[in-house]
Order: sequence, then C-alpha cells, then structure tokens
Amino acid sequence: MNKYVGAHVSIAGGIFHAPKNAAAIGAKAFALFTKNQRQWHAKSFTEEEIANFKIALSESGILPKYVLPHDSYLINLGHPDKEAREKSISSFLEEVHRCEQLGLEKLNFHPGHHLNQISEEECLDHIADSMNHVLDQTSEVSLVIENTAGQGSALGYKFEHLGYLISKIKDQSRVGVCIDTCHLFAAGYDFRTKELYQKTFDQFEKIVGFNHLKGMHLNDSKTECGSKVDRHQSIGKGNIGLAAFKFIMNDPRMDDMPLILETIDPTIWKEEIALLVGLVK
Repeated sequence: MNKYVGAHVSIAGGIFHAPKNAAAIGAKAFALFTKNQRQWHAKSFTEEEIANFKIALSESGILPKYVLPHDSYLINLGHPDKEAREKSISSFLEEVHRCEQLGLEKLNFHPGHHLNQISEEECLDHIADSMNHVLDQTSEVSLVIENTAGQGSALGYKFEHLGYLISKIKDQSRVGVCIDTCHLFAAGYDFRTKELYQKTFDQFEKIVGFNHLKGMHLNDSKTECGSKVDRHQSIGKGNIGLAAFKFIMNDPRMDDMPLILETIDPTIWKEEIALLVGLVK
C-alpha cells in the first residue's frame, strides 16, 4: 500500500513553517491555509516567502502533489446574492493564484450554501459556474470539492451533489473531490463494517468515480451517523471507530494521494499518523 498520511498544519510565523511542521510529526502529506482562513484578503507573497516555502518543502521530502491547501471559510461560491457571490469568486481566484505561486497543484474547498434562499439545484449551478470562471482564469491548479456533513444549508453532503458539480465542469482534468470521513458519516453514509464500507464506496464509484478522488480528510466523529452535525474526533475515539480506518488504509483506491488528519488534538497527530500507517497489512 502506498499511503501518504499527514495533518493540517499551522503556518504561524510564516508559510515556510508548514512543511517543517509536517516533517516534525512524521507526515508524508499535509494541508494548510495559504492565508488567514477567516479573512477575505491577504498580503501578496514576497519572492522571499515563495522561495523559502519551496526550499522547506523540498527539504521535507514531501512532493507538491501530497499537499492539499484549503481555502478561506468565508467563501461561498453558491451564494444566492450575485454581488456576494462575486466577492467569493474574487477571493477564491486569489487563493488559486497563491497556490500557483507556491508550486502547489490542488485547492480544497467546501462547495457552498444556498442559505435557504434558492433551490439546491440553482445553488449547485452557481457553484459550477463559479468554478468554471476560476478555471478559465488559471492554468495549473485543480479544484478539489470537499464533501460536507450537510449542516445548515451546506451542499455537497450527497454523492449526487459532487457528481452533478463535476458533470458541469468544462475542464474535467482539473476537478476532483476530497472525502472527509467525519462529514461522510454525519451525512448518513455508514462504512463501519466491511459490507457497509463496500456499499458506500460502490455508490461513490458509480455516482462520482474514484478517478476524481484527489485526497481524504481522516477524522473520527463525535456525532452519530446521519446527524448532519460536523464534530471531529480523534481516530478510533469517536462513533466511526478504528475498523473503518483500517478499511481505508488497506484500500488501494486511496493510494498515492494526501490523507489528512483534522482531528481535534494536534498534540497526538504524530501518534495518530503512526497508528494509521500501522493499520496497513
């Protein structure tokens, strides 16, 4: 098995710290924000910052394809209001450019919220249009849609949402998905037994396709299956349990992609990475 496990690491003190923080916990992959995730805009990178990041990444031994940046939580590509949606598109485009500058290949994002003002389909169409606009303006980075727990008015909690979005994207080579295990479970997809795991991921293959899977977030869940409530827990300490992660770690369809911890206790990420790697038969 060719598994690349890591965590969503801090960029405090400078973005070049992210690869160092990943290497310090034995990660072979990592996620990061390229700016403050709770602000719309950030200062542009200096040439020195870009160079220092690339040096640190090279020294970590982690290849760019195993880095999964995440965009700002403020962005809503499906916003019902045109002006607000355009603000999100502009910020999202800026985030893609930041990934390009750092030499990274992917940008992970939550699809969007309809805010109970428009239909799910109209919101999904807005998201797809927003994605196509950004892809038209850029050339390097793939857009990686993250499944959601279905909390509030968030879309992306059904495989059908992900499949629909992908079908609307003009450049299929630059679109993918990231499956968050906590979100998947909270949205009502159970995968705690071999039979349920096979059923859920057979559905994923049929509706979305493993050819579009570009990464995973490995999180246990504090809430029950189908709760629609997104509450991450440490691996093996939540309602998903360790067996499900053993299935993932021994599934070759999850090889050669970033598998990222976003569990609640960063002080044990090193141990969790070792735990997950130790599940491989």
